[in-house]
Amino acid sequence: MITRRHWLGAATAMGGLLAAPAVLRAQAPRVLKLSHQFPGGTLEEGDARDRIARRFALEVGKRTNGSLQVQVYPTSSLMKTLAQFSAVRKGALDMSLVPLSYAGGEVPETNLALMPALVSSYDQAAKWRGARIGEEFAATLAEKGIVILTWIWQSGAVASKVKPILVPEDVKGVKIRGGGREMDMMFQSAGGIVSTMPSSEMYIGMQTGALEAAVSASTSLISFRLDEMTKNLTAGRGRSFWFILEPLIMSKIVFDGLTPEQQKAVRDVGQEMEAFSFAAAKGDDEEIVKIYGARGAQIHDLTDAHLDKWRELARATAWKDFAGKNARCAELLKLAEQTA
Repeated sequence: MITRRHWLGAATAMGGLLAAPAVLRAQAPRVLKLSHQFPGGTLEEGDARDRIARRFALEVGKRTNGSLQVQVYPTSSLMKTLAQFSAVRKGALDMSLVPLSYAGGEVPETNLALMPALVSSYDQAAKWRGARIGEEFAATLAEKGIVILTWIWQSGAVASKVKPILVPEDVKGVKIRGGGREMDMMFQSAGGIVSTMPSSEMYIGMQTGALEAAVSASTSLISFRLDEMTKNLTAGRGRSFWFILEPLIMSKIVFDGLTPEQQKAVRDVGQEMEAFSFAAAKGDDEEIVKIYGARGAQIHDLTDAHLDKWRELARATAWKDFAGKNARCAELLKLAEQTA
């Protein structure tokens, strides 16, 4: 016989079962998607930027006891390269590791991240985060919906199918890829024939003849196999007129939606990745010399005198143009010049 007590007990149990899925959903880990354009690998092998992304994902999972998980999508497999920055700003993409110079058309201030001859060494680059330029630059991006988690700097090398590129005069008449608006402006003023494309398209550009020379991070010139067509390499070890900031970024909308504990975890892990990123970048500056040299490319290194010529040209062209964009650009450039 079913008593009233039995009926109430069954109803209570049924109510608990119906509520359980909602409880389970609340306890399910939050999954963030991280997209980047670079070739995929493992924690120990492959493009350094992919390894940074994977190490970040692994450590965040540990620090949050699995409540926050990060899925890495290399080779722009989740989203096209040039769409990623805008998507992060809007919260349509959680995270990216992206060269900020790609976003210059949308946020002019990001062109500072690839300003020719402004940063010329890793020691100088490492000062940015703790200096006023780093604080103000990060604040500017935060206003645009972007949170910088890892400051990743890369020194640039020049892969050339033709003559070596050491001073501005060497660019005259050469089809060259600079990687950013300000870099391209400097090359154009030196008589170069500029071609605009993301680093993931450099190989086909060199292969088809659309490019005769390309400037990019040593890591990219290794990953995208330009050694197969390079006759002269201007190495980026020690010094370069091409230094790029391509940070690990998170949508501010997404960041603000995390718990305080999760926010602390992604901040802490992001900063801890910087030591690895600097070591990996410097390692690739040396590795590219070995790889390209083994292919028969002639290796060249820049001198301080070479850099002085690039800086003089950059100051009269790219720097001047950038400072004229708006008051914020002028302020950021001035702060960056003070961080030597």
